[in-house]
Amino acid sequence: MFFSFVDELRAAGIPASMKEHLILLEALDRDVIERTPEAFYYLARATFVKDEGLLDRFDQVFAKVFRGISTTFGNAAAAIPEDWLKAIAEKYLTPEEMAAIQSLGSWEEIMETLRKRLEEQQGRHQGGNKWIGTGGTSPYGNSGYNPEGVRIGGESQHKRALKVWEGREFKNLDSTRELGTRNIKVAMRRLRRFAREGAADELDIDATIDGTARQGWLDIRMRPERHNAVKLLLFLDVGGSMDPWVKLCEELFSAATSEFKNLEFFYFHNCLYEGVWKDNRRRFTERTPTWDVLHKFGHDYKVIFVGDASMSPYEISHPGGSVEHYNEEAGAIWMQRVTSTYPASVWLNPIPEEQWGYSQSVRILRELMNDRMYPLTLAGLDDAMRELSRKT
Repeated sequence: MFFSFVDELRAAGIPASMKEHLILLEALDRDVIERTPEAFYYLARATFVKDEGLLDRFDQVFAKVFRGISTTFGNAAAAIPEDWLKAIAEKYLTPEEMAAIQSLGSWEEIMETLRKRLEEQQGRHQGGNKWIGTGGTSPYGNSGYNPEGVRIGGESQHKRALKVWEGREFKNLDSTRELGTRNIKVAMRRLRRFAREGAADELDIDATIDGTARQGWLDIRMRPERHNAVKLLLFLDVGGSMDPWVKLCEELFSAATSEFKNLEFFYFHNCLYEGVWKDNRRRFTERTPTWDVLHKFGHDYKVIFVGDASMSPYEISHPGGSVEHYNEEAGAIWMQRVTSTYPASVWLNPIPEEQWGYSQSVRILRELMNDRMYPLTLAGLDDAMRELSRKT
């Protein structure tokens, strides 16, 4: 039972073992959930998904197996013709035509009519005013217009649907997608090394209970607050080709500042040279020598560069290659100094990994980072944090 479900999960890249399959069957056999599709969905998700970056894939597989909706994962051909999945261009209606489209009435009437249409309809439909399809003025389907209806698949056009079927709640948690602040925080939590330092101002409950039991009277024990002891240097590329990635970098910075107590950040442009800065408004007047950074912060700091690595190769390989000033030493020399001083160093690139091969500068910087360049996706950031955790 459910073998096809397990196969589809594996095809989507979700580790699904026979042990988990048997756990699911045992849970069903013992009636640990209500006999509803929603309860089964949550049970199956809790059983098979161990990484929240796979939640969206699980949603797609679940929809495909149990509701006949195709996904972008796996190699099996979709049962529905490909052209069925493409909405026709939205039908342009005049205000008078829109006003003439009447609502079916109450919620109960709309859902009852939908049930009947599903029973009666035998094939695909588009552009009409009754059947479930794309375009047109039917209250069921997508990519059309109706003042009240049920959107089935597709994308919202007029924000008027009473109900949406096949909504994917965890789309932004797909491990192949770019990040938001919340997901960045989750991934960065891999880079943790807790320690208790400073004044003892936190109640140690376990020690207090133990001491009280041993002494026979209340023996209050205190301890220092527990915090993340990892030290992090963050270098952010700003300006030029990085402008499209400003929002993503802001989210990364916000997540990093909340996760790491010992965080120092600096800005650079394109490639690292002899100077970095803390304030972009004073980038030409208040620079910090890179030598000072290398001497001030110890070798135990971990380093993250964030940038698209897109520039002229001469900006990396030659003195005077910088587009902003005359650099006496090549950027490659400064990159080598950083990676030598801080063995735990990675580069996060917002450009999709499949495009890296088209840029010579990306290839050069990837080599200078000893191949420790990762895409700025949930999966890429997770790999980068694992790499930093391995370095001491």
